[in-house]
Amino acid sequence: MSPPPVRVLLVEDDELMRRSFTVALERYGYRMRAAADGLTGLELFREQEFDLLVLDVMLPGLDGIGLCRRIRETSLVPVLMMSARGDGLDVVAGLEAGADDYVVKPVDTYVLVARIRSLLRRATYAPLPGPGPDTGDVLVFGDLTVDTAGMVVTVAGSPVALTPTELKLLLEFAAHPGVVLERHTLLREVWEYGWDGDSRVVDLCVQRLRRKLGRDRIETVRGFGYKLRR
Repeated sequence: MSPPPVRVLLVEDDELMRRSFTVALERYGYRMRAAADGLTGLELFREQEFDLLVLDVMLPGLDGIGLCRRIRETSLVPVLMMSARGDGLDVVAGLEAGADDYVVKPVDTYVLVARIRSLLRRATYAPLPGPGPDTGDVLVFGDLTVDTAGMVVTVAGSPVALTPTELKLLLEFAAHPGVVLERHTLLREVWEYGWDGDSRVVDLCVQRLRRKLGRDRIETVRGFGYKLRR
């Protein structure tokens, strides 16, 4: 029995681009819904379940940044932002709002599909290789516990809600406690980028993890990267 098609919500105000992306992604087998503004996109999101959202930054009414924040109030669904200003504040604002990744417009369909597939893979995990220290599938770092079988993270006994990208990043740190992981390594292992990836996605995702897990949990090693404190 084949799996159900992936449900994608695209919010893009440019009519030509919205239609083009919708048709192209449907050819790849995605079940598409589309909206031309942020408020309509929010209504569609609340009406039905989606497996992934693609949000343009510049939207009438409610922009993509505000829409992402509203969605993150209730959902951990993967979010891919589209920005026409790849080196501007849009990228930072979108990632700070809770987006998992971004692409810069104009974007080729094959690039968009590659980023969508990468995001969807993060939403389906296998346990970390090997058991945790004397705790089976549960890795313990002070009051932080990571259940790699159930994919449950707790701090001081309280569960912590993480997006798929945040969880995969934490799993990468947890698999190498005390080891400095360079940004390009994290881009490759978590975001599936090559050397041309934007390290800002790493830095801002680490910031979000720190807010949820505690600021001292992940240490910055200047000039190199980050490491999880044992």
